[in-house]
Amino acid sequence: MKKYLYLALILTACNQVPQETTSVIVDVPPSEWVKNATIYEVNVRQYTPEGTFAAFEQRLPKLKELGVDILWFMPIQPIGKKNRKAVGDTFVQDLENPDYDKYWGSPYSISDYKAVNPKYGEVADFKRIIKKCHEMDIKVILDWVGNHTAWDNEWVVNNPEWYTHDSTNRITDPIGEDGKSWGWTDVADLNYDSKEMRTEMIASMKFWIEECDLDGFRCDVAMEVPTNFWNEARVALDSVKPIFMLAESETHKPDQFQSAFDAYYGWEMHHIMNEIYKGTESPAKVIEVMNTKDSINGTKAFPMNFITNHDENSWNGTIEERMAESWKAMAVLSYSLRGMPLIYSGQEAGLNHRLSFFGKDEVNWDAEKASDYFSFYQRLNELKADSSFAVDAPISFDEEYENKDFLIINRGIKNEYRIIINLSKNNWQVIGHDIGLVNGYDIVQSDSLQDGGILEAWGYIILKKI
Repeated sequence: MKKYLYLALILTACNQVPQETTSVIVDVPPSEWVKNATIYEVNVRQYTPEGTFAAFEQRLPKLKELGVDILWFMPIQPIGKKNRKAVGDTFVQDLENPDYDKYWGSPYSISDYKAVNPKYGEVADFKRIIKKCHEMDIKVILDWVGNHTAWDNEWVVNNPEWYTHDSTNRITDPIGEDGKSWGWTDVADLNYDSKEMRTEMIASMKFWIEECDLDGFRCDVAMEVPTNFWNEARVALDSVKPIFMLAESETHKPDQFQSAFDAYYGWEMHHIMNEIYKGTESPAKVIEVMNTKDSINGTKAFPMNFITNHDENSWNGTIEERMAESWKAMAVLSYSLRGMPLIYSGQEAGLNHRLSFFGKDEVNWDAEKASDYFSFYQRLNELKADSSFAVDAPISFDEEYENKDFLIINRGIKNEYRIIINLSKNNWQVIGHDIGLVNGYDIVQSDSLQDGGILEAWGYIILKKI
């Protein structure tokens, strides 16, 4: 049965008319197919017990059913053995019994840009997956690690001048502006002063487009690579086919979003979500962060919004550890804001443990309530497909001064959708008599909305104009 809301939020005895702030979208992304897309991060190693392309391929129909539009594959290339990490900062080679089959190493330590990790399969397997994805109307992008390579990449031996050297002329791992190591001691830092290295890097990226019909790249620590390189690469890659470029960067280098990249990581927004759950930030901070990013990066570029990813899951905790009972509200928020929502491998099955970063692990696809999680994200993906949630569709916020616990988001040219999220541990009355804010809307989805119009802690209501 349909429910209708005919009332403004009645949050206190005093009713105030909310003020509205609007973000005006002035431009659109170059790739039309990303406008309403949900992106899905594929961790091939941990996706199945086998950890292979062939095993992953069997789950493609399920991803189509889920309703995702873009698959982002974490790096699929061979991983270096020299200085491969086992646990923490310990190298496999320093163990009493080095076991390179047990410790697969970081996928971001690449020994050959134009090959596939033999544990996964072959280039032909990846090419076949992309072909099947395209037949399902799903695009595929690849994680690109342009800042550093494995220590046993052939470039280290054949072209040591392509790397950063210290005062003793030794190749270094990535070093921060303070002169201190980042701790990424399993990789060697590339030097973009080398024109020859730049040329070869672009050639390596083009290989995957020309050979496999790849649709774009997610670029690791993009802010650590010069913008003029990314600009050069984008022109060269687009000459093969129009592609989508996602930067693991935010407002570090706004000029990266003038022509090189279409989208950026919503890191700060993600951290704000975590802080809101802990009670150290207010919902109003969401509006502030979005407006700040738009003012710096412009609105041609858009954020990738998320409640988890491979880094967060492995290093900072599961969704349950960080967000607990607020997870649904935060997921709805990630879909409601301007940008592209992300689903990480296993998130749609309620992934509830930290997947190993260096070793072999696997997602439990038969976890308790896995089907409920799947249905939840499936419904959100159906909602995201509506033009009102496109990255260039208008977004505005109704700010209720008498209560700071609610975030009220309007989407669409004529506010076709309204999303009300209770970002607090409090229960609030949201339905009363005919006074206006949500008058004439139909409830599309809701959670924790009780009889009598009480929206419980971390509840939400998604409405559509009648």
